[in-house]
Amino acid sequence: MSNIAIIGATGRAGSQLLEEALRRGHSVTAIARNTAKIGQRAGVVTRNVDALDARALQAAIEGHDAVISAAHFATLPASAVIGPVKKAGVKRLLVVGGAGSLLLPDGTRVIDSEGFPEAYKAEASAGAEFLADLREERDLDWTFLSPSAEFVEGERTGTFRLGQDDLLVSSEGRSWITFADYAIAMLDEVEAPKHSRQRFTVGY
Repeated sequence: MSNIAIIGATGRAGSQLLEEALRRGHSVTAIARNTAKIGQRAGVVTRNVDALDARALQAAIEGHDAVISAAHFATLPASAVIGPVKKAGVKRLLVVGGAGSLLLPDGTRVIDSEGFPEAYKAEASAGAEFLADLREERDLDWTFLSPSAEFVEGERTGTFRLGQDDLLVSSEGRSWITFADYAIAMLDEVEAPKHSRQRFTVGY
């Protein structure tokens, strides 16, 4: 089993990643500004770290097999993650991506489509920049997993589709994935890497 560090482990995506990792028997270091709500759990080491503190983040992730970043892009740019991960000597970085940079059937990005919510543009733009920075990275074995347009609470079904750069839409015309099923796809990638230095996406 792997020793995994999760940045942003108390968030909606991060908490489901934590649960999925533990379900599979991995050891997890949960990193967040305040990890109090995680409590004492078998298989989990908590670290209260401001991820923008490069030295503290580096110290928290040293010795791990992989790092998963589930932090908001608008508050934690790629450089703030990539630098500490490389200095810590961790070879694999997996990132909870965004849907804004996914492509529509006409080849344009979701974020550039008419009607894209203004409230989400800053985060979506920062996510696209994060992905662009990763694509320039030559040393790390990185993976960027974009959810579908709707990233929501819901059940863990274990039934979903994977794609590459195109937005996945269900037969009912909805683009969505639950945090729990997203976590399955991410931990599958941790255990059996198939998207080295690539972005991929998951949806129903």
